[in-house]
Amino acid sequence: MEEKNNMTAERSLEIITKQIEQSRQAVAKDTGISLYVAGLCLIAMSLLIGLCIFFTNNMAFYLLYIASPIPIYFADRYAKRNKPKVPASFVGQMVDKTWQTFGIFAVLFFVFVTLYNLLMGHTESPDVYMRLMIHPFRIILLLFGMAITINGYTLKSRWMVWCGIIGGIGGFIWESFYVTQTIVGRFFSSYINENYCGIVNGLIPGIIIALLAFIGIMLPGMMLKKQSL
Repeated sequence: MEEKNNMTAERSLEIITKQIEQSRQAVAKDTGISLYVAGLCLIAMSLLIGLCIFFTNNMAFYLLYIASPIPIYFADRYAKRNKPKVPASFVGQMVDKTWQTFGIFAVLFFVFVTLYNLLMGHTESPDVYMRLMIHPFRIILLLFGMAITINGYTLKSRWMVWCGIIGGIGGFIWESFYVTQTIVGRFFSSYINENYCGIVNGLIPGIIIALLAFIGIMLPGMMLKKQSL
C-alpha cells in the first residue's frame, strides 16, 4: 500500500512537472510573438524619431517613446487575432509583471530626468549645468537589458539572457564613455558644425535603440516563435 502511494505521488509530481513545462513553452511561444511584434514597432519608431530629431533638432520628439506601447498593443492584438488565447500561468504573469515594472520605472525615470534637467537649465553657469544634468538614455538601456535578461531566465531562453546582457550592458558602456560623440567628432569633423546635435542626439541614438530592439527583442522573439510544444 505504501509503495502504491509512493508511485501515485511520483506520478502526480511527474504530471505536474510536465504541465508546468508545457505551460512554460506555450507562454514562451506567445511571448515570442509579442516580442517579435514589439521589436518591429520599436525599430520603426526609433528610426522615425531619430530622423525627426536629425532634421529638426527638436528633442521633444523623444516624448513619442512614451506613446510606444499604443502601436505595440494594437499590432500585438492583430498578430494574435487567429491564435488561441494562452491560459493564465505563473510563468506568463512573471513575464507580464517584468515588462510592466520596466515600463513604470523607465517612464517615471524619464519624466523625472526631463523635469530635473529643465530645472538645472536655469542655472547661470553652463559648466554647472553640464556637471549636474542626468543622461537618461544609458540608464534606460540598462533597465531594458535587465528586463530582457530576467525574462530569458524565466522562459529558460539562453538567447534572451545573452541578448539582454549584451544589449543592456553594451549600450550602457557605449553611452557612459561617449562613444557616439567620439565617433562623430573623429569621422564627421567636416560635417559636425551644422549637424552635430542632429547626429549625436537623434540619428545615432535612434540607430542604437533600433539595434538593441533587434538584438534584445526581435531576435529572441524569432527564436521563441520557433519552439515546438
